[in-house]
Amino acid sequence: MKSADQKLDDAARAAWLAYVAGMKQDEIAAQMGISRQAAQRLVAQAMQAGLIKTRIDHPVAACMDLAERMRADFDLDICEVVPSLGSETASGIAVSHATGNMIESWLLREAPQIIGLGTGRTLRGAIEHLPHLECGQHKIVSLTGNIAPDGATAYYNVLFTIADKVSAQTYPMPLPVIAANAEERRTLLDQATLATTRMLAEKTDVRFVGVGAMMEHPPLVADGFITDADQSRLLEKGAVGEIVGFVFDETGALVADEINERVSSAALRPTPGGPVIGAANGAGKTRAIRAALKGGLLDGLVTDEETARALLAG
Repeated sequence: MKSADQKLDDAARAAWLAYVAGMKQDEIAAQMGISRQAAQRLVAQAMQAGLIKTRIDHPVAACMDLAERMRADFDLDICEVVPSLGSETASGIAVSHATGNMIESWLLREAPQIIGLGTGRTLRGAIEHLPHLECGQHKIVSLTGNIAPDGATAYYNVLFTIADKVSAQTYPMPLPVIAANAEERRTLLDQATLATTRMLAEKTDVRFVGVGAMMEHPPLVADGFITDADQSRLLEKGAVGEIVGFVFDETGALVADEINERVSSAALRPTPGGPVIGAANGAGKTRAIRAALKGGLLDGLVTDEETARALLAG
């Protein structure tokens, strides 16, 4: 028969495999050479013996501190900072999940809400993270066009993705993200079929948007919405970032360029407006995020530790 110390040792080992190694009960059983039921009992014994403790420590506490500093420094209503992981890509997934959780909290509200959604990789990841929800009292409206330059559905537009996840009514914007010219944009926006979508976009209770950078190979170029020549011209005029296709400079002001006259998206600041929450991270986006915050284009931000530190150090 095993001694009390040996039993406690086994319980601690099972708890370590469960909570540190992240193993399932059948994996713990195989690792320890015991039955699944015995593994379950050992983990329960570890809990009863007080071997398993819940502790909020670095990096979560540090994230909370960074979020408070971000709110104070940039006059934000909402800020959530998640731990930075091994790479910007991994951290971006964490930012997507946190954004998805925030979107879910709005979808779970009982009072009807009009939720505006931008586009981008981070938001697409956020929507994919959502569970299936019954929330027919809400309306979800696209803030950007849904059509790519070749006439296909824009890949990173998230409205069609969320339509598969929730029961809320969705309102797409069946337009090119950037029209061929300003006259075409005016003609397209004057369509009677767009009246409801445009009206809802101006009355959003909350908006979730991505923040794109204009340096290197920005999404607007990568996705074919503007040309390399357009990018070079915009950079010469001081462009640093874009939100729903609108390009802005270091101060958060829209760049005086024909591209901004061709964007078919809803206006950046709705009137009256609920919070506009940006979701973005990474060293390459820090300058664009800072400009958006300085220019008052965002009321909230979801980002990671490293990006928050860089923004505060700016």
